Amino acid sequence: MARPKRKVNPLLPTPVPETKKRRVFRAGGYARLSVEDSRRPGADTIEVQKELIQNYIEAQPDMELCGLYCDNGQTGTNFERPGFEQLLDDVKAGKIDCIVVKDLSRFGRNYRETGNYLERIFPFLDVRFVAVNDHFDTATAERSSDGYIIPLKNIINEVYSKDISRKSGSALAIKQKNGDFIGSWAAYGYRKCADNPRRIEIEEETAPVVRQIFQWRLEGLAYVQIARKLNELGIPSPARYHYLKGDASCEKYAAAVWRQQVIKNILTNEVYLGHMVQGRKRSSFYEGKPQERLPKDQWIVVKNTHEPLIDEETFRVVQQMAERQQAVYKERLGKYAELGESPNILRGLIFCADCKRPLVRYKSVTNRGRNLAYLYICPSHADNPLSCPKKYLHETVLKEILWDVLKRQIALAGNLTQLLNEAAGSGKLAAGDSARRREELAARRKLERAGMLYDSLYQNYVDRLMTEEEYLELKAQYRSDMDKAQARLKELEAQRQDYELQTVKNPWLAACGRFQQETELTEGLAHTLIERVEVDAQNHISITLRYQDEYRALCRLLEMEAAV
Repeated sequence: MARPKRKVNPLLPTPVPETKKRRVFRAGGYARLSVEDSRRPGADTIEVQKELIQNYIEAQPDMELCGLYCDNGQTGTNFERPGFEQLLDDVKAGKIDCIVVKDLSRFGRNYRETGNYLERIFPFLDVRFVAVNDHFDTATAERSSDGYIIPLKNIINEVYSKDISRKSGSALAIKQKNGDFIGSWAAYGYRKCADNPRRIEIEEETAPVVRQIFQWRLEGLAYVQIARKLNELGIPSPARYHYLKGDASCEKYAAAVWRQQVIKNILTNEVYLGHMVQGRKRSSFYEGKPQERLPKDQWIVVKNTHEPLIDEETFRVVQQMAERQQAVYKERLGKYAELGESPNILRGLIFCADCKRPLVRYKSVTNRGRNLAYLYICPSHADNPLSCPKKYLHETVLKEILWDVLKRQIALAGNLTQLLNEAAGSGKLAAGDSARRREELAARRKLERAGMLYDSLYQNYVDRLMTEEEYLELKAQYRSDMDKAQARLKELEAQRQDYELQTVKNPWLAACGRFQQETELTEGLAHTLIERVEVDAQNHISITLRYQDEYRALCRLLEMEAAV
């Protein structure tokens, strides 16, 4: 029997489906290369990844390339990478709504964090994610109740990364015990042998500087004095030397100077006796352990691996001088114990206005132990007086200034709180909030009404209660009404949140309110209300307070209410 044809009512026109406009994604390509990858023969490169990503995006009709983000020499075991953080910032700013990578391992090798981004963060931000070689696209990927069907691959990536860490760590430990040099740079005064990078040899350009440092120390110069002499002579510090040679490209090394800790490290390093000293630090990714410094008895020392720069007697005398200096320091620690100790409540808040480094809190005992004072000095000036002007500020003076400023802030917060209460009592603030609530309710009703009419249109059209022209016209009108109502609701919601932050939930008022009963500067008060303090050569103090945007917003609100 022949299959009956489907009947079509000739009196009712067949509805034309609405063509949905294709979304064009603003794509950001992300490429990453780890240090381990770059060392392997035939390994992937940043350029290859970028080319693959660009070609892929250009071939997609629903994507446009809006940026390429790269992390070269960055591990995939965590997401603290400059390029990735910039990518996230652009996502949050609305510049990027699609991320494209070569494969999942380039994005990250940590199962938990990678899964968190794919399952929670990116969906929340409405971001599409594509791993080209893995044929994975969140726009089309199969998703179960447990999420995307990719956890196994992420686990494999993490296990692979930990396995590399374990194997490479074991291999490097064997090389260290054999006396092979495994570092990037040889110790200052040495260089890698051209024919065997596992061995080091004397570098004629810097070796005399090392010998001079030891000689100055034998003559009784302190570490800081030696550093100053080297800076005055214009001799590049080890970090700056490698930067000038092109071994290091990080800009922070360009202006690095000699510091007393660098001098101390050189004067205590047995490498200058011809011994290979390695393993001062240890980290173990596969065990989940961060990097840590090891005690001296756990260092790996192999004797007589290269030509010495310093003779045994010179080195021994210098170490004895250091031991005597350390003994004197320990003896002095309790010498003025009767004067008491003052906690450093401003730790991490005080900076040099010129070099921007944190100022050092220095304990000064004068008048044969009768007077105790704490001073803030600039460490850059201490290392090299020519590099930064002198700073010399008494802590008592600084505390008095800070307490006076914060006391005024707390009093001001109390006054503004009173003004807010008065405005609320007079009905001014309440009236404005009530008007916003009424408008929000009206906008919700408009949205509901437009939605109901929009949903009923098609049935009315099918029931021939309107023409096709009327149907399309009303459909566009109700859609427009819904969009306007939704947009207005968003504006009113933002106004409501802004209103709350300016009044009852204002962070500045809340922070100041916690310290209304304080009678002096405390650590909690300082770190809650102060962001940064800078001191210049004339002891002028610049104070950056926290919550100033919230304070200004509150002032604007009160000014507007007063003008009503």
